[in-house]
Amino acid sequence: MRKNSYAALLFLDLDNFKNVNDSLGHDKGDLLLCQVAARLIESVQHGDTVSHLGGDEFVVLIEGLSTDRNEAAAQVEAAAEKISVQLTQEFDLDGSPYNGSASIGVTTFNSNVSSFGDLLKQADMALYKAQAAGRNNVHFFDPQMQVVVSLRAAMQQDLYEALRKNQFQLYYQKQIDQHQRLTGVEALLRWAHPTKGFISPAHFIPLAEETGLIVPIGEWVLREACQTLTQWASDPAKANLTMAVNISVVQFNKKNIVRTVLNALNASGAKPHNLKLEITESLLASDVENVKIKMLELERHGVTFSIDDFGTGYSSLFYLKQLPIHQLKIDQSFVRDIINSPDDQAIAQAVITLANAMQMNVIAEGVETEAQRAMLQDLGCGAYQGYLFGKPCALQDLFIETQERRS
Repeated sequence: MRKNSYAALLFLDLDNFKNVNDSLGHDKGDLLLCQVAARLIESVQHGDTVSHLGGDEFVVLIEGLSTDRNEAAAQVEAAAEKISVQLTQEFDLDGSPYNGSASIGVTTFNSNVSSFGDLLKQADMALYKAQAAGRNNVHFFDPQMQVVVSLRAAMQQDLYEALRKNQFQLYYQKQIDQHQRLTGVEALLRWAHPTKGFISPAHFIPLAEETGLIVPIGEWVLREACQTLTQWASDPAKANLTMAVNISVVQFNKKNIVRTVLNALNASGAKPHNLKLEITESLLASDVENVKIKMLELERHGVTFSIDDFGTGYSSLFYLKQLPIHQLKIDQSFVRDIINSPDDQAIAQAVITLANAMQMNVIAEGVETEAQRAMLQDLGCGAYQGYLFGKPCALQDLFIETQERRS
């Protein structure tokens, strides 16, 4: 086991297994156990261990989890959920269909492991709780991890509700040029929970990406952003503003992402050249050929692309050369201390020089002071975004803030 990383012991008991032996016979019960074992082996990673303890009880040992307690809990929950799904799919017992489920008790441990016997007892205690909760459940022995998993499950359910009940909102943050002119905005997702108030994207976006909910959420963001562009189109003062929309790696990797973007544009009537899709560097490290095809198709329709948080990920200059990138965004981590840090100044200068050489635009995010803006302008950066020009705000407040700043 990797030093300080967590591992997990899962204790499984087939729900109502006695009914199989009683109704179909012991030979079908034995066949079911063999098929369960096969599905368990298919569900785990290479290096994990599956054992049949006896009767209808199985043990699964999962190793190589995160060194972070909460991340390990999430990983184990995902693994247990995968097993649960596998075991609820119909079995074919020599022509006799059977639908079942399993209760799962989980205990986790790291290098400070107690004896296997103690771990088995802990997992068995957790299994008892899972069965008491109504069977076909997963329960953790560690109360703290159980809380983490329960909160995660509750938030996942809340995300479904948020989509269904239109709890999401778009906020907008201004993007300004060196002449203090508003050139566009970035659309930022906000979740207004009815009882918990506003929930930070940092808390729910990772879960949305893990569960795939980021796809329908992202589609909603695109539709709302394009509708806003259409509202602005009839106002000469707003018609040329751009709208930057973040696209997650999960969403962009979907086969229909090009159609999703074009549908949002066509349904709203928004002009494609006003839409700017912000992608992360991690996308460029995936299937670059497939990414290139999608980006070129969208560019052909007039959509532009910006690389968000440039300099913090894994991008290669080779990717920049191949792909239709129109803008690089200097990450706020390089802007925050740019006045006092020669290293941050050098990185910002390198990004600006690279963008200019490759005929790309460049924008700096996280600009909070006039000194930062002036430094960036001296380095050659002519576009900015940050609290200096206004915090993210609702659409109805966006131009009020702009007017107040001018006055």
